[in-house]
This record gives sequence, structure tokens and C-alpha cells, in this order.
Amino acid sequence: MSVLFDAASRPGVETRSEVGDLMVAYLAQLGVEFVFGIPGGAIEPLYNALARSARRGGPRPIVARHETGAAFMADGYFHHTGKLGVVCATTGPGATNLITGVCSAYQNYVPLLVITAQTAMSSFGRGAFQESSCTGIDVLGLFNSCTKYNTFVSHIDQFEYKLVSALRHALSLPNGPVHLSVPLDLLRQVSPTYEPSFDVSRLLGGAATVDRHAFERLRQYISLAQKPIFVIGGNCTGAIDSILDVAVLLQAPIVTTPHGKGLVNAYHPLYRGTVGFAGHQDAVTTLTDSAVDMVLAIGTNLGEWATDGWNPELLLNDRLVHVSDSENDLTLSPMARLQVLGNLDTVFKRLAESLRSTMSEHTVVAVNKKIDQLLSEDPRLHFQLDEPEKFKATSTPIKPQQLMRELADQFPINTRFLADTGNSMAWATHYLHPYDRRMSGGRTCQGANVRTSMEFASMGWAVGAAVGAALACPGIPIVCITGDGSILMSGQEITVAIQEKLPVIYVILNDAALGMVKHGQRLAQAESVGYELPEVDFAGVAHAMGVPGYVINSPIDFHRIDIEAICKRRGPTVLDVRIDTEEVPPMGSRMRVLRGK
Repeated sequence: MSVLFDAASRPGVETRSEVGDLMVAYLAQLGVEFVFGIPGGAIEPLYNALARSARRGGPRPIVARHETGAAFMADGYFHHTGKLGVVCATTGPGATNLITGVCSAYQNYVPLLVITAQTAMSSFGRGAFQESSCTGIDVLGLFNSCTKYNTFVSHIDQFEYKLVSALRHALSLPNGPVHLSVPLDLLRQVSPTYEPSFDVSRLLGGAATVDRHAFERLRQYISLAQKPIFVIGGNCTGAIDSILDVAVLLQAPIVTTPHGKGLVNAYHPLYRGTVGFAGHQDAVTTLTDSAVDMVLAIGTNLGEWATDGWNPELLLNDRLVHVSDSENDLTLSPMARLQVLGNLDTVFKRLAESLRSTMSEHTVVAVNKKIDQLLSEDPRLHFQLDEPEKFKATSTPIKPQQLMRELADQFPINTRFLADTGNSMAWATHYLHPYDRRMSGGRTCQGANVRTSMEFASMGWAVGAAVGAALACPGIPIVCITGDGSILMSGQEITVAIQEKLPVIYVILNDAALGMVKHGQRLAQAESVGYELPEVDFAGVAHAMGVPGYVINSPIDFHRIDIEAICKRRGPTVLDVRIDTEEVPPMGSRMRVLRGK
């Protein structure tokens, strides 16, 4: 792809290529379509390059309303395409506004290329407007603890080498954010080369590596296990098909961590629900069965919310075999019988091959046929919900439990759901179970059909991530389940969905409160303080933005909405759901940790 200016871009000016054009050419090599951020004076040369790129049909800018929202959008884009997320910001507050979103990406292994501008180097130390160099507010220092690679580009000859190094760090396992700080005067310089010097798609080819000795021990353990259990974490996205292949061959029950929810069909006959925060009792019962002799935890860091508050009876004991592509994850499982570091897809493809070599072809076919038959003839959950009567209720005001059922039942089968931090993710984790075609193909977009962001757990994450997901999955309905607290923090990003004509449905659980704070204080018998929010008519706010808004008090109100029409609409919709404010979310494990028990 040429990085030269097009003829219409700068009339009367000699055709040339700037550093920003070269950067955009590298993004085009990787198939990146969007750069999320907010323009500003110091980052203007990069936006000039993006404008030229957009005219050629290459990567183009998506203008967020807050830089953290931009980072959340890049997160949503990555998780539904597998492509690098790219964010940019101007110097000073533009860069510092990014930090929460970058921290969230770091905690959740999201590969982000973060580009921030600096004032011109000649102005360093002279009190320049919004200076964020080492002699001002040191942005490079601020990004040190939340990036895998963090550098200042001081000379044009460094640029390509540092950019390619950053890309390699971002996309090597475990994934994570990287940061380049580039001064304005360098961004304005003519590039020393008109085309990229490196073929990054070749350099960044993922290594299919695995520890050979650890793998052989894993194979032996599995061959000897009488009753293994699979625990699937959020980092299994790229390997989920091969992992499920092995689980089916072994007929091993499956549970997921909250992050892994949505990677497995909730109606799969081997699935026993979610373990950890807002999880299911059947998952706990499955893991604590005395007959279980191996717990295979895959692609999870085994943190607080994945382990029911580090409960040693569930996962953190000597039955544990921990398989991960991250050394950091394995530092949290010293009690494991075996730790395997390697590419998850490679590990489980090899395991599947090994298992098939010991089974007759007739047996393999019969096992898979049995699973497919149960999925098609008996599509039901194989685990119990905490309060099934409320899940099936038809009462007014609508209960959050029944709302989750309505969302799964009424929206199309290809819908993607993103649940925000707070009560939204608790209700969604326990009660939202959309049907999934995973066992028979039919998926048109990568990743889980239900996603949360629990490690850093930023309120408002889903509001921005839903925009990125919608850009990644054109024509597929994206449902953002959020609370009134989160929407009051980040609701301005809805206007990006308006501008980009994206079919994002914002489902706002409106209880005039910071719900998790309110119920947490009650459960802890603490002072009830600071949780109240004003009663806001979010449907009215939506109308003011030119967006259809609906107030939902009951299931009848929900059924009056033309779901098919709002899913096909070229723009967002707001559902202002006035939920039963007294329903307590399933947050018992979190309360135990807060009490120190």
C-alpha cells in the first residue's frame, strides 16, 4: 500500500510522505481498520495521515468523546476481530485520560498500540502548553506500570525500529498494551522511506510453542485421570474449538470462569456453569466432587473472581493442572500438580491428536454425534440458577433476573452482549445464557457471545467496548448491558454510535443508585452512604440525542418493542429499564473477600 499523499490532499504542495503516513502503512499491513482517539494540536500530523489513508480506503480515525472511551473501543474491536487495537491521544491531558483504559487492557491481556504526542522537543523544559515530557508531567513514567513496552521516539531513524518492537511486544503472548511517545516535530518530518522496511505480518507470526516435557506429563496425567474437569478462562478465545474438542473426547464436565463465560455454549451437555464471582452452585458441586482427580484450568490467572475468592476447596489445591500462555498466570498457581506454559491452541490440538490415536474412529464419531444430538434435541441448561422462579417471573417492576432471560430469548442468535462493571455483570454472569451455534459452526464474528471486563473492572467499559465490537462485526446486533452509574460516567460515547451509524442497543439497568455499592453496604451491615443517584429519564436523554429510547417497567413493555427493527437500525437504541431495586445481585464471593473470610 502506498503511503504517498494522494493528489487531492495538499494541492500545490510537493508529494511526500510523513512519519504518520509510515505508521499508518504499518497498521494497514496488519489489517487494522480503525484508530480510536481524539485529535489535538500535537497529534495533528497523525490525523492528517489518517485522513489521507481514509480517502484511499485504508485505516481511518474513530473519534471518541473521552480518551478512556477510545481505549475501551479498541478493546472491543480486538476481542471481536483478533486484530491489534490502536489508540492515540494528544499531549498532556489527552495522554493522561488514556491511562484507565490502558490499565484495563494490561490487566486483561488486550494488545493495544498506544500513540501519544509530545510538544516539540525544542520546547521541552520551557513551560510549553500541555507539556508532558520528562521535565513536565512525565507521561512516559505514568505508562511504565501498565504497558509491556514504553518508549520515547527522539529521532526519525529510531521510528521504524521502535514501532516494530512495540508491535512485537503487543502481539506476543501474553498480549498487552505498548506505548510510543512521539514529539510533534518528529511527526511532522518527512519519512526517510516511502514504504515500510519490515513485513510485520511475517515478523509477528505467532509461535506455536509449547514446553515439550511439560506437555508429555500433561498427556500422561490426562490418560490416567478417571474424572477430569475443565475450567475455561477468558484467554481461551483463540483455542476454544480445540479445547472443546478435547473435553468432548474425554466427556469431561466443563465450567468457565466469569471471563470465560460466553466462550462455551451455555446449553452444551457437558457445561456446568460459571465458577467464581456470580457463579453457579452446580459448578461448585462439580469441582468439589470427591471423585474428581484432576482440575484442568486453562487460560485463566486464577485471580479472586475466578476462584470464588481464592477458595482452596475449588481450584487452588493439588488436583490442579494449570495451562496458560502467560508466565504471570502461572505465578499464581504454585500449588498446582503441573504447570504447562505454551500456546493453548497448539497444546490442545496435540492433545486431541493423541486422544484420537488411542480411540477407534467409530468411538470418536459416536461421541461427537451424541453431543450434537443432545444440543439439537434437548436445548436446556444443565445447571441450576439461584432463583429460577425470578428468572421465569413476569412481574412489575421487571426483575433483573427475568430481564436477562428476555434479552437472551428476544434478541437474534448472533447478538453479542457486553456487560458493564457493577450489578450488570453480576446479573449477566449468572442469568444471561443466549443460545450459541458454536458446536455447529455458524459464527460470523470472533470471541465470546457474552463478555465482561472483571480484572481492572472499570465502570463504563462496556459503553465504549460496544462501539468497538459493532465496528468489528458489521450487521451484528451489539447489546451493552450497563447501569445508570456507568452510563452517567461514559454515556457520551453513545454519540459515537450515532455518528458511525452502529446498531448498538444500550440496556440501562435504572435503579437510581450505584447498585453494587448499595447492596454491598446492606450485606456488610455498613453505613448506607454515597450510593444514591438522581432519577434520570434515560429514554428522554436518548430522544434529546436523536436516538430512539424506550422505558421498560415490565416484560409487557419489553415485548412491545420491535426487536428486529432496532437490530437493523443504522444507529443506537436506548432501553431504559426500571428494574426492581430490591433484588440483590449474586455477589456473595465478593462480600466474603471484603470481610476477610
